[in-house]
Amino acid sequence: MAKKKQMLLIINPRSGREKIRLKLLDILDAYTGAGYQIQVHVTQKSLDARDAVLKYGGKKDLIVCSGGDGTLNEVISGMMELTKPVALGYIPAGSTNDFASSLKLPKQMMPAALNAVNGIPRAVDIGRFCEDSYFAYVAGFGAFTEVSYMTPQDKKNLLGHQAYILEGVKSLASIKSYVMKVTSPAETIEGEFIYGMVTNTVSVGGFKGLINQNVSLSDGLFEVLLIRMPKTPLEFSSIVTGLLMREEETSDLIYKFKASELHIEAQEPVDWVLDGEFGGSKTAVSIRNLPRQIEILCPEPGKERKYAV
Repeated sequence: MAKKKQMLLIINPRSGREKIRLKLLDILDAYTGAGYQIQVHVTQKSLDARDAVLKYGGKKDLIVCSGGDGTLNEVISGMMELTKPVALGYIPAGSTNDFASSLKLPKQMMPAALNAVNGIPRAVDIGRFCEDSYFAYVAGFGAFTEVSYMTPQDKKNLLGHQAYILEGVKSLASIKSYVMKVTSPAETIEGEFIYGMVTNTVSVGGFKGLINQNVSLSDGLFEVLLIRMPKTPLEFSSIVTGLLMREEETSDLIYKFKASELHIEAQEPVDWVLDGEFGGSKTAVSIRNLPRQIEILCPEPGKERKYAV
C-alpha cells in the first residue's frame, strides 16, 4: 500500500461568513480521497496558525489553510521559519481575500479546496518587515490602514470590503500625517505623508485602482505608493481623483514606483498594518523583498474554472 501523503490543515472557523463549517466534511472527504493523511488544527487565538506551522508543518508534504488574509499571513510567517520548503494550498474564506484574487484562486469554497491539492505550484515573493515579521501582499501605514484591524469581525462578515469604506469615512476628519524619509535603491523621498503601502498584489481592501496594473507576484519587486499631506481641499480632491482614475504617473502628491527594498525613518512612532493585521508601532522600518519564497498551489493559467463543481 502506498504511503499516505501528510497534510496539515489549518482552519480559522471565524473568518468570513464561517462558510467552512458547511463544507468541512466534504473537504476532508476530498482530501482523504486524494491520498492525504490529514492533521486538522482549528485556530483559537492570534498567532495560533503560525505556531501550528512551526510545531507540525516541517513534517508535512502539504500545508492547507482556510481563513482570511490574516490567517494566511500567520501561516506564511511560520513557513518562512521552517528548515525545508513545504507547498501551500489556500482556501480563501475572509471578507476581502486580496491575495487570493491576485492568484486567481476560485472564490467558492469547494473549488478552492480542490485547487489547494490539485493546483499548479506557483512561487511568489514574500516581504520581510524589519527582522522578525513577514507579509504576503501588503505593508501599509496611515489613513485607513487602521480600519482593517479595528473593524469588528462580525461587521466584516456582514458587509465584506464595504466595512472598510464605512469605517474609513468615519476617520476622514482626523487624518494624521507623518514626517518621513523613504529610501529605496533608486532614490530618497522626504516629506509629510498621510498614507503609504508596499504591496505585492493587484488589489487592497477589494479595490484594484490603488496599484500599478502591471503587477508580478514573483519579480523580486514591490509596488510602492506614497501620498503626501494635502494642504488644501483642492489638493485632497486631486489625490482622490488620481487614485480613482488609476493614474500611473507620479505627481507632486502621489508617488508610485517599484523597489526591491525600502528603509523608512519617521520622526514619531507609526502604526503599521501587515496583510490586514496590526504589525507594530515603529519609527524605523526596513522592508525587503524575498523573491519566490513560497510555492502556492494555483489554477493552471487559462484554466481558472478547472475545479468548479
